[in-house]
Amino acid sequence: MAERAPLPRGLRIAAPLLVAVLMVAGWHWFVKAYALPPWLVPSPRAVLATLVADRALLAASLWVTLSIALAAFALAVVAGVAIALAFAQSRWIEASFLPYAILLQVTPIVAIAPLIIIWVRDTRVALVLCAAVVALFPVISNTTIGLRSVDPGLADLFRLMHASRWQRLTRLQAPSALPYFFAGLRVASGLALIGAVVAEFVAGTGGQGAGLAYQILMAGIQLNVPRLFAALVLIAATGVALFLVVDLCAKALLARWHESELDPARR
Repeated sequence: MAERAPLPRGLRIAAPLLVAVLMVAGWHWFVKAYALPPWLVPSPRAVLATLVADRALLAASLWVTLSIALAAFALAVVAGVAIALAFAQSRWIEASFLPYAILLQVTPIVAIAPLIIIWVRDTRVALVLCAAVVALFPVISNTTIGLRSVDPGLADLFRLMHASRWQRLTRLQAPSALPYFFAGLRVASGLALIGAVVAEFVAGTGGQGAGLAYQILMAGIQLNVPRLFAALVLIAATGVALFLVVDLCAKALLARWHESELDPARR
């Protein structure tokens, strides 16, 4: 079977942009064709006007939500890597504690967030912990798999060279785990943002330090649907931006040596 020719770099950027333009055009046509009122489905122009008119309010709320998501993401990365290292060193540790990591993953955050908010006095810290719980499992799972996905030939070579456990970890396991680690980060970055928004909904935080979840809630109560859509657009754009940042970091570290990030034209 012949290998498909790689897409030009410009086309890889232009294709999703074209899809976005078509989706916005279809959205605008749908609103105009059915004469939908702004309080039901606003037009793209109304959403853009709201983004401009309420930019100060939305930007402040975006920063609150983003700061919580970034703190939760950092906490999930540190804790996830530490747990994955422990799992990779001992099958007994992994067998004993992995079910509880899975339990955290499958338990809805809306069920445990009220408990965390009650137990932790500082609301911001509670929100960060809630979002970190949501983002933790992909880091643990992918990093553990990566640390165990070592080439058997290289593992035998390190054994013959009497490499220490630290040398095997830093020079063999860690480089092998990097592609899996970044795959987990791509998922965890979006989950941290989702966890931050959900935690804000559960906490019901308002006032000057309110995040985008509060703006969505208030916009729904007031039937200010253009602002609700504007907040959703900001959340979606932030999630895409976080994914792209992680993707760029992965390319910067892996593009020269790992096939997952090699330029298709160089394969």
